[in-house]
Amino acid sequence: MSSGLSGLRAWIVQRISAVYLGLFFVFAVGAMAFHPHMSYEHWRAWIGHPAVLLATAVFVVMLLLHAWIGVRDILIDYVHPLWLRVTAYSLVIIFLLGCGAWAGRILLQASGL
Repeated sequence: MSSGLSGLRAWIVQRISAVYLGLFFVFAVGAMAFHPHMSYEHWRAWIGHPAVLLATAVFVVMLLLHAWIGVRDILIDYVHPLWLRVTAYSLVIIFLLGCGAWAGRILLQASGL
């Protein structure tokens, strides 16, 4: 048995991440609706709050996991030559890690660290 995200485990992670992404989206849109004229300084103070910062960091991790599982499943289903699939996996992983590093940098700057 493999220890990676495959089969039922991947399905469960995909569903949990989808629920979290949806709930966070509702939270973020609601927060923006209550503060429609938020300046950059207000936004930075809001995102720098520890609870919002943690929720946003979890959002980024869930988004990256959700994207990885979705793209991986598409590649498994539609890309049959192994060399091409491994190349595509590598490119997707590099891209997602870059996006995660970029988001992490933004969150660190917002936190004031």
